[in-house]
Amino acid sequence: MGEKFDVVVIGGNFAGVSAALPLARARRRVLMVDAGKPRNRFSHGAHNFYGHDGKAPLDAMEEAQRQFMLYPTATLFKGEAVRTSGQKDAFTIALADGSEVTARRLVLATGVKDTLPGLPGLAERWGQSVVHCPYCHGYELPPGPLGVLGVGVHSLHGAVLAADWGPATFFTQGKVEPDAESAALFAARGVSVERSPVVELLGPAPGLEAVRLADGRVAALGGLFVAPQVSPASPLAEQLGCVFDEAPMGPYLRVNEMKETSIPGVFAAGDIAQTMHSAPLAAAAGAFAGVCAHRSLIWG
Repeated sequence: MGEKFDVVVIGGNFAGVSAALPLARARRRVLMVDAGKPRNRFSHGAHNFYGHDGKAPLDAMEEAQRQFMLYPTATLFKGEAVRTSGQKDAFTIALADGSEVTARRLVLATGVKDTLPGLPGLAERWGQSVVHCPYCHGYELPPGPLGVLGVGVHSLHGAVLAADWGPATFFTQGKVEPDAESAALFAARGVSVERSPVVELLGPAPGLEAVRLADGRVAALGGLFVAPQVSPASPLAEQLGCVFDEAPMGPYLRVNEMKETSIPGVFAAGDIAQTMHSAPLAAAAGAFAGVCAHRSLIWG
């Protein structure tokens, strides 16, 4: 490609497209790089997004990218960005086809990848009957008993919330024991506690009918909430030397109030740069990051 751009946006899902659009509308030369593997591709629908509630994530992404490409200064590369280097006003991005492009600013919307608990039957249900967020997917789970898998102390908070979507059981997995405050909230919300670990998920996938416990019992469940560990889906931020902070579910990029990372000229938005993950929050952060990247081209 060998081209020069004002801004290169890496990532083409909710945060990335939302960052790229205001830049294209400002008539800036902007390249959006999209590997086509969004985190939410396992889900039937994205929710809580005004005007798009329930739309399949891949369909929403395809339509958003089509709209982006209507702008004459917009360019889309379907593939990975494999390496980045440089500094403000002179970044170099190596693409998967062997070409390189340069940019004055970068927006990282590269997202995160999930590390799921290694339980038999869990991976094939991910995004369907095993989900990470009650706000995003709880309404679509069938009426009836629901479970929350104890993978860390943050799972206690999830169990308290889950009770609004159905009768909830918290599985400690021998790792997470409710403290006094959580136990009181569980009692008030009707959340049961099960200390025999889940060892297998049962029923025709991607649906869920029950879980098998370590003591041999079978507990009926229509859905299971799991907050997995996350890690950056791309090494680009690390290559650039961006600072990460730690959260219970994994690292996230440190950004200031203008969505700029610790590296001048590098902005970030979406799941890679925040601890609460959802489509509308990623889109809002992306739009702001795009605007801030544009303003930095003017005011430095």
